[in-house]
Amino acid sequence: MREFTDQEIVRREKLEKLKELGLDPYGQKFDRDAFAKEIKDKYQDIEHDEFENINDIYTVAGRIMFIRKMGKASFFTIQDKTGTIQIYISINDVSEDKYELFKMADIGDIVGIKGKVMKTRTGEVTLKCLEYTHLVKSLRPLPEKFHGLTDIEERYRRRYVDLIMNNDSKSIAFTRPKIIRCIQKFMDQRGFTEVETPVLSTLLTGAAARPFETHHNAQNMDMYLRIALELPLKRLLVGGMEAVYEIGRVFRNEGMDTRHNPEFTMMEAYLAYSNLEGMMELTENMFKTIGKEVFNKLTFNWCQNEINLDGTWKRISMTDAIKEKINIDFKSNDMTLEKAIALAEEHDIELEEHEKALGHIINKFFEKYVEDTLIQPTFLYGHPVEISPLTKRNPDDPRFVDRFELFIGGKEFCNAYTELNDPIDQLKRFEDQLKEKELGNAEANDIDMDFIEALEYGMPPAGGIGYGIDRLCMLFTEQDSIRDVILFPQMKNK
Repeated sequence: MREFTDQEIVRREKLEKLKELGLDPYGQKFDRDAFAKEIKDKYQDIEHDEFENINDIYTVAGRIMFIRKMGKASFFTIQDKTGTIQIYISINDVSEDKYELFKMADIGDIVGIKGKVMKTRTGEVTLKCLEYTHLVKSLRPLPEKFHGLTDIEERYRRRYVDLIMNNDSKSIAFTRPKIIRCIQKFMDQRGFTEVETPVLSTLLTGAAARPFETHHNAQNMDMYLRIALELPLKRLLVGGMEAVYEIGRVFRNEGMDTRHNPEFTMMEAYLAYSNLEGMMELTENMFKTIGKEVFNKLTFNWCQNEINLDGTWKRISMTDAIKEKINIDFKSNDMTLEKAIALAEEHDIELEEHEKALGHIINKFFEKYVEDTLIQPTFLYGHPVEISPLTKRNPDDPRFVDRFELFIGGKEFCNAYTELNDPIDQLKRFEDQLKEKELGNAEANDIDMDFIEALEYGMPPAGGIGYGIDRLCMLFTEQDSIRDVILFPQMKNK
């Protein structure tokens, strides 16, 4: 059993005193009719003397964040979800018993106030308390400081305290759902239907990633938590839904850093009869719509870069981007696998056994020399077929596929495809993935024969795209760490 601090002992004594007074220390339903911000906004521009003719009364509730006791009258501040508002309480306006009850209050307690709006001589919109209601006794004192670098781990572990103490964290928590609602509205207006697909799967499909494994007791069957949303959504295209999207959690059993969390939110969307151009247009317009409608701007400071979403975004192929940086042309006719392996050795690029293929080598060069340099919004297209098992080959050069990634600030934001709908080619790609798995690639996909069967019924030509919602929220809220945009990020055990 833990030992209580002196402050915690005093608060528990007050808890017992409340019970002796016949009060519930943890309160009951409380009807309020206003919030702090709307009251302050409404009366901010009214002069002090004009309040003599204003008799507006409001009922609010919130957590006490500051107390200045002054004998028979006091000021304190309460905080609700919209912000803080000052309260003036006097023994002349409430009963002596109620004032004594207030004097028992601690910072962190939750109270209800019915009061008349006024403005102090210093110009602060304030409620003069007419009725004081104790709601909840706080047994732990709030920390004096909870937003510095020294407390950053505790901020994530105890997000509830962070939200109380840190206005920036609270703002992000309320802004993220606005971004998602904006995306949903944007997609809905374009004729997409939002759907839900299974989180549990018996196969590892849809992306290159290590899975979380679990077990279904009733069927005595091992299963995976999904690593992507892709294949069920494409089955819906086969079924004739034509334009579908899902915003949902996916799970990847990988490392944690400022850009990665083991469970994160993705949106995937698929549009029948579209292609890469359609996905580029969708993406550029969606990002600009979020900027305008949620933030009223198109320029954002992110990861020490000023990002401008306005204008037409740059488009460049992966091989051209490499050639632009280090003057190696992987698309030339005389580029053999042997030459590519030799170039990798020259440039200190290590290759696993399953990576000794031209496509994997091109990708390694891109990651080393190009990725971090793509600061302004850039559509990077023309990926090698080896790293894109679910994508339609480029008709002009079958070594590459019709795929693009959006890079902003040197980070990937989405992945798009002209979707592979040839069941024979798809089966061969799955079989190639199986060979990679046998060579040690733990991220290679399984063969999904039900999906092959679905494609054999005929899937329309389509464009598809996947977005990392957390990273998107990082950009728009100008946060460098994914943990600042996820309310409860995964943490190491203490």
